[in-house]
Amino acid sequence: MDAATFWLALSMAAFLGTHLLLSHPLRAGLVRRFGDGGFLGVYSLVALITFSWMVIAFGRASPSPQLWDGQAPLPWALASLLTLVATALFLGSFAGNPALAGIDISGLSTRLPHGPFKVTRHPMMSSFTLWGAAHILAAPSVRTIILAGGIMALAVFGSMGQDAKKLALHGQDWRVWMKRTSFLPNPAAFGHLGFYWIGALPVWLLLTWLHLKFALVPAGLWIWIEHL
Repeated sequence: MDAATFWLALSMAAFLGTHLLLSHPLRAGLVRRFGDGGFLGVYSLVALITFSWMVIAFGRASPSPQLWDGQAPLPWALASLLTLVATALFLGSFAGNPALAGIDISGLSTRLPHGPFKVTRHPMMSSFTLWGAAHILAAPSVRTIILAGGIMALAVFGSMGQDAKKLALHGQDWRVWMKRTSFLPNPAAFGHLGFYWIGALPVWLLLTWLHLKFALVPAGLWIWIEHL
C-alpha cells in the first residue's frame, strides 16, 4: 500500500468511526452536555472535517490499476441499474420513513408497509449501499473500493444501529415493523416503488450528467451517448 492509499484508508476509518461513535454510543452523553443543537453542531463539524479529508485523500490516490474493465458493457449496465434503483429508494425514503430520527412512529405496529418500505425498511441506507456497489463495479480500483466500501459499511452498520435504537425506544411497535419489512432490499418488491421510478429517472439522468461535467467521468447512459 502506497502512502496516498494509506491516507485514504485512514481518512475513511476516521469518517466511519466518528460517524458511528457519535451516532450511537457517544450521542446521549453529548446531548446531555451540549443539548440537541450543540450536539448537532459537533456532529456536523466532525463529519465535515473527516469527509473533506476523505475527498482530498481520494483525489490524491491512484485510480489504477483497475481489477477489471469497469467500462465493459456488463459491469457498466449493472452499475447503471443499481444507481437507478438507489435513486428511487432514496426519493422514497422521505415518504414518512419511520427509521429517521424524530419521526413519530406511535401505532406503527398497526400499519402495513407500503411503497419503498415493501422493498426495505431502510430505503435511504440501502440506496447508499447500492451506490457503493455500483461504483465498485464501474471503477474497480483500490481507492474506489476503500471509498465506496466504507460508505457501504457505514450504511449497513447505520441501519443496524437504527434498528437497535428504535427497538430500545419503541419496543413492540418496531419489533412488529421489523417482522413485516426486510432489512436487505427485496428485488421482488421493486414494483412497489411505483411513482418513485418515474421521479427517479430524470433525477438519475441529471446526477449522471453532473458526474460527467464535474467529475469528468461518464456515468450511466452518458458513456454510450458520448460515443454516438
